[in-house]
Amino acid sequence: MMSDLSNRMSRIALTRPELGAWVQAERKARRRTQAWLAERIGCRRQTVAALEAGRNVALDILFGALTALGKGLAIVDARVDIERLAELFDEDAA
Repeated sequence: MMSDLSNRMSRIALTRPELGAWVQAERKARRRTQAWLAERIGCRRQTVAALEAGRNVALDILFGALTALGKGLAIVDARVDIERLAELFDEDAA
């Protein structure tokens, strides 16, 4: 299940809860605790718990977590491509 979540979240996160779940999955995949992550960020463990729960935390907490987990942030176009969507649902294409 964790790899399913990690695979799904590695594509795109559109909400704070999705991003928080991704951070949690990445942390657990590395067998690290919230306390370990908090120590590297320089915050309290409760702040890491808030991040993973999708609550509002400072950007420096998010970037610190990403850095500690060896990840970065990419800005991607999340708009739906209507033509591609139509191809997926076109019955004649099958």
